[in-house]
Amino acid sequence: MNWLRLFRPGDWLLALLSVLVCVATIPFAWQHGNGERAIVRRGGDVVAELDLSRNQRIDVIGPIGTTVVAVDQGRVRVASDPGSHQYCVRQGWLKRAGEIAICAPNQVSVQVEGRNKAYDSLSY
Repeated sequence: MNWLRLFRPGDWLLALLSVLVCVATIPFAWQHGNGERAIVRRGGDVVAELDLSRNQRIDVIGPIGTTVVAVDQGRVRVASDPGSHQYCVRQGWLKRAGEIAICAPNQVSVQVEGRNKAYDSLSY
């Protein structure tokens, strides 16, 4: 801890300002908002665009069976899938823009979109 004695008042002020700026920008970094629609794809092709304000259920036929997608109270989920591991079903309810559930064995995906475009590290 000898290095702490080397800090001068200006160093402490700069460190404090840096921490405050980082904390202040956190809410803006994850501000995607709630989704407005769900895009359902099969094999990369758009099968349906579902309005999240309407409760509905659709069946998507894939290579290994039927995937059921459900919309309820402004959120969407994969209700059932013929895949063995059920990863997309375990993803649960999706409601924020940018969230996605991928059923890889059946080549079906459900992505939530909203007003603001959500970006991830692959988009850069």
